[in-house]
Amino acid sequence: MDIDSTKAVVSDTLAQVTEKAQDTGWIMHHILDGNYLEFPPFGVVHLPELHLLGMDISITRHVIFMWLAVIILVFLLGRVAKAYKKSLVPKGINNLMEVLILFVRDEIARPTIGHGFEKFVPYLLTAFFFILTCNFLGLVPYGATATSNIAVTASLATISFIVIQAGGIMKNGFFGYFKGLLPHGLPTWLIPIMFVVELLGLFTKPFALAIRLFANLTAGHIVIMALLGLIFILQTYFVAPVSVAFALFIYLLEILVALIQAYIFTMLSSLFIGMAVHQDH
Repeated sequence: MDIDSTKAVVSDTLAQVTEKAQDTGWIMHHILDGNYLEFPPFGVVHLPELHLLGMDISITRHVIFMWLAVIILVFLLGRVAKAYKKSLVPKGINNLMEVLILFVRDEIARPTIGHGFEKFVPYLLTAFFFILTCNFLGLVPYGATATSNIAVTASLATISFIVIQAGGIMKNGFFGYFKGLLPHGLPTWLIPIMFVVELLGLFTKPFALAIRLFANLTAGHIVIMALLGLIFILQTYFVAPVSVAFALFIYLLEILVALIQAYIFTMLSSLFIGMAVHQDH
């Protein structure tokens, strides 16, 4: 084999390796946000790019699916409210919605917040149903999971943070709330240190809420895409049945994860609210 032939073989090999490495980029293409929507009959629909005062405020596909989640919830909950005006006996989808609402109220808000939990139930229900709907929309083919976007989960966690602090301040007063962060009986020299630690703890709670929701939703989709990608990376039909079977299993598991993550976010938010409102307990 002459030098030119050797160079050609090496070049072809490098090209194949590079092509396979580039093939894995489609995983992040389906996970990350973008200014487009995918519709198989119409191809890719590009969304308008908007800028205001140097800031990019473009409408992305995660924004579209958040809007879609809001529309679905307004329609469903509005329908449930109208149905209850006609009859107090729920039927069909109304029965399912009542089960979920009572679950959030009686199994999450009541035990974790205690006395005065009623005023926080509307926010907890809003967070629970919004996250749950966004999670399920991400499981629809060619859909997008808005809750796998760190900006979305951080915004939800920020709202929870505001509700937590507002609840604590309204119940205990501004100075009383921050004074209650410190355990009783601390030595005087330890008070400044513990105050800083407890103050940082206030911000680690919403940080944990945001990262937990973002990481769990993103990881599930990456695993599904990676399993399906093995078929194309290995370029063999023998791995297809195994990849599809495992991807289907993970997909079914993702349905459970969508429910669990909505529950965990709501539960932790309610727990943190209860800790802020009832500092003596």
